[in-house]
Amino acid sequence: MARLIYTTIASLDGYVNDAAGGFQWAAPDREVHSFVNDLERDIGTYLCGRRLHEVMVYWQTVPTEDSDDPDDAVEHDYARIWQAAEKVVYSRTLEAVSGPRTRLERDFDPAAVATLVASADRDVSIGGPTLAAEALRAGIVDELRLLTVPVVVGGGTRILPDGIRLDLELIEHRRFAGGTTYARYAVTR
Repeated sequence: MARLIYTTIASLDGYVNDAAGGFQWAAPDREVHSFVNDLERDIGTYLCGRRLHEVMVYWQTVPTEDSDDPDDAVEHDYARIWQAAEKVVYSRTLEAVSGPRTRLERDFDPAAVATLVASADRDVSIGGPTLAAEALRAGIVDELRLLTVPVVVGGGTRILPDGIRLDLELIEHRRFAGGTTYARYAVTR
């Protein structure tokens, strides 16, 4: 059975970007990027908000052929994963989305997303903290995968919304050489 998974990279103080909107501090090194690639291999559909979609459009242009350069190889691997998946972008302001396997939805409907996940043969990822907050509030997220970068940015966009309570079960964790940590939680209902 497919799961709805919220995966994000955040600062130690819980932000996906800083107060100026920057997130260069979150760029994964090769070890973390390779790990993320392995996490994403089972994703068949990505649900994105507008801002995340605008960032991720880059991956539609990255080459996918094999490379002898280890950094390029990791990026090309992720590009293959991203390009092979379906993408649904939720936005009331975008006029259109570009890229193959990408469609635009104006409104986030939790019941429709739950039906999509229930009928999927591969996991579904929800990305962007604003969109993920809607799914978390609706109680349809099955799992959280949090990569925490050892930096405090002091403000920005929070990874989790205020006003919700989630009971979580830690099912996996890992520390990387550069100090980033990974924690995977099941949402207990």
